[in-house]
Amino acid sequence: MSKISESEIPFPHRKDYMYSIQYLTAWNDANKDSSTNHINWIRDVYKYMAPYVSKSPRAAYVNYRDLDLGINKNGNTSFVEASAWGLKYFKGNFERLVRVKSEVDPDNFFRHEQSIPALPKRKY
Repeated sequence: MSKISESEIPFPHRKDYMYSIQYLTAWNDANKDSSTNHINWIRDVYKYMAPYVSKSPRAAYVNYRDLDLGINKNGNTSFVEASAWGLKYFKGNFERLVRVKSEVDPDNFFRHEQSIPALPKRKY
């Protein structure tokens, strides 16, 4: 994987990463206290692992979506807001991907809770 440059494809996490960690918890009851306990537990695990994971920037693999990084607001998320997750998932490729998205999907039809935003159309 390290033979392919980070800028050649959208997914930059090619080299210098030894492991990929996915944090996951699940529960079967609908009790609000149970949900709160599980969410707090997984956040505590995430904090505990902080000294052992990437820094400056903190990286994230897009297939392991981390909604705590932020989410789209009704599909109208700004570039600045989307940078919260976009830079972690795509590093230096994020700006290029936003430009492509703006050209190919200006109406933001293809979207999910952390999708790449389309820039507003310019009015001349």
